[in-house]
Amino acid sequence: MTSKILQSPTHCRKTDPNPTIRGPRIMLYSHDTFGLGHLRRSRALAAAITSASSGASALILTGSPVAGRFAFPSRVDHLRLPGVIKRADGSYASRTMGMDIDETTDLRANLILSSAQSYAPDVLIVDKEPNGFRGELMPTLAHLKEHHETKLVLGLRDVLDEPEVLAAEWERKDALRTTETFYDEIWVYGTRSVYDPTQGLELSASAQNRMHWTGYLRRDLGEIDPPPEQPYILITPGGGGDGAAMVDLVLSAYEQSSDLEPRAVLVYGPFLSGETREEFERRVAALNGRVTAVGFESKIETLFAGAQGVVCMGGYNTFCEVLSFDKPAVIVPRTTPRLEQWIRASRAEELGLIAMLDEQRDGLTPASMVRAIKALAQQKLPSAAAQSEGLLDGLDYVTARVAALLQGTVSKAAE
Repeated sequence: MTSKILQSPTHCRKTDPNPTIRGPRIMLYSHDTFGLGHLRRSRALAAAITSASSGASALILTGSPVAGRFAFPSRVDHLRLPGVIKRADGSYASRTMGMDIDETTDLRANLILSSAQSYAPDVLIVDKEPNGFRGELMPTLAHLKEHHETKLVLGLRDVLDEPEVLAAEWERKDALRTTETFYDEIWVYGTRSVYDPTQGLELSASAQNRMHWTGYLRRDLGEIDPPPEQPYILITPGGGGDGAAMVDLVLSAYEQSSDLEPRAVLVYGPFLSGETREEFERRVAALNGRVTAVGFESKIETLFAGAQGVVCMGGYNTFCEVLSFDKPAVIVPRTTPRLEQWIRASRAEELGLIAMLDEQRDGLTPASMVRAIKALAQQKLPSAAAQSEGLLDGLDYVTARVAALLQGTVSKAAE
């Protein structure tokens, strides 16, 4: 679904002494304090939007420490914000030497504002956090609202957290007021039939009318590299920062069941490292090829495409990949610090999209993992589920919404 509006370039600003054709400019913000999810979602959105228009460009503002390890499409670039880390107690610290968290937040806020002033986006898409990390986005939202005609969009994944927990978090951050005041539209990257992430939030009727359920964001199904030797199942804990328990469980299953097939291809993720990773490497070597492992794979789509099945955690992006490549999957969701993954996996299992290995129901034991891996061969594909129709229309829907939002800015710029 490619819009004529997206294909039409925006005229240059009247103040430009050397007029040139100015295409639509899309800015995407993702705070990215941990993991890969926000960056990968923003990257998928930027690629789809720029592919729909030969004149559009996109700039991603991200705090991800591994942003430079990804390839970005033509006319998509990124600005790396100073990094922060989340401690075990839930507090944050700066990755920047000699700066405390307040100084780092101020620096990030100033970089975001100056980037918005210089880039002058036609549309700003904010991922998950209405105010940004520790409120760092507020000066930019106020500036764009007052001085530009930028359309402001809040993008939410399909599940955020338990309704009561989410309501308390948004009240503490004053996020509900920000959403009501600043955002022209709210996009949910999922379907209402799976879950409503705004449960528990007292959104006004006006805000609810500005909500759009886009569908899930399909992953790239274009040209891929040759897959590894087959058959194999793919084991992926996403970014890996919270995936040690799942990796341990899979390795234990192969260690305790000598006839477990097929072999496994394990991608640790960039955040599973140190002594834990070294011990996993030792165990993988001892399995004599029944499990092979790599640290990071920027083109993990190739591994998904060739896999007979997938064992993974329940993050949003991994779930989208399972659906996009139509693979039977066993999801082992984390339950802390949020129930997000468990909610997503349990709903998906109810709808027949995947199988879940639930700690309370099944037990997280080597035996339960062996059973789950063996059952993949008989498991139905996600496309066979009753709720699969239109499930992956998210990117088409987003490009259409961007086109609709640009109508006002394009016509006014041409006056």
